[in-house]
Amino acid sequence: MIETLFRTGTAPQLLNLLITDYWLLITVFHSPMKLSPSDYHLDFKNKRALVTGAGKGIGREIAVQLHGFNAQVVAVSRTESDLKTLKDEIGCETIIAELADPAEAKRAAEQAGDIDLLANNAAIAILQPFLKTTVDAWDATMAVNLRAIVIISQVIAARMIARGVPGSIVNVSSMARFQALRDHAAYCASKAGLDQLTAVMAVELGEHGIRVNSINPTVVLTEMGKRAWSDPAKGGPMLARIPLGRFAECEDIASVACFLLSDAANMLNGLALPIDGGFHTT
Repeated sequence: MIETLFRTGTAPQLLNLLITDYWLLITVFHSPMKLSPSDYHLDFKNKRALVTGAGKGIGREIAVQLHGFNAQVVAVSRTESDLKTLKDEIGCETIIAELADPAEAKRAAEQAGDIDLLANNAAIAILQPFLKTTVDAWDATMAVNLRAIVIISQVIAARMIARGVPGSIVNVSSMARFQALRDHAAYCASKAGLDQLTAVMAVELGEHGIRVNSINPTVVLTEMGKRAWSDPAKGGPMLARIPLGRFAECEDIASVACFLLSDAANMLNGLALPIDGGFHTT
């Protein structure tokens, strides 16, 4: 059965299988409590999940996997055509918004309504050498990668608190928070700032039962990632430091985001979690 699932199974099926096996081990060998593995299945039935930057790449995969785990997905993107194809695929609610505009970011969060799970994924990268980094590029990066997350999270978290319900927020950060990359001054700074924002959110929202964590992927083979890192001269040295010998796929990142959003991660709060195949161990 396991072999068949790994050949033909969907990402939600595979992740639930791994979580079930993990909790079986915990229950049998480490805990006096009689826990049912089904208690830790990723099932977001009756939960509403908001995903920003859901039109492409990691955000789209997070939306697809959340839908696979029975969440009611609300997808935000600035590109109408991307949202249309996503809606055709998973039947989600969609909101078109330019998150660089603070009024648009607030409108999108308010339009989403009551939300239980939030994945702040939308981000931009404007690559410039430090000495040539422009004020416009810096401001645009911070507007999307930091300010929009503050605005959206404030609206969503305040509504969770008013409703008296727990919740979970995952901020999609980057290995660029740990690793200085040439031509990434604004991007690296924005992601380092995002992780510290995550920590403050975790401290202040934790008392309301709202968990906040960051995930920090290595190079991810989105269409943009393939273009940026396919050159062996650029990608080779980075790849050589990853013990698993490959860059990440969108599915690798989305599955961890879904786990952190789930009740199976109930004691995880304030993390900046590398998803890097072991890059930081080398």
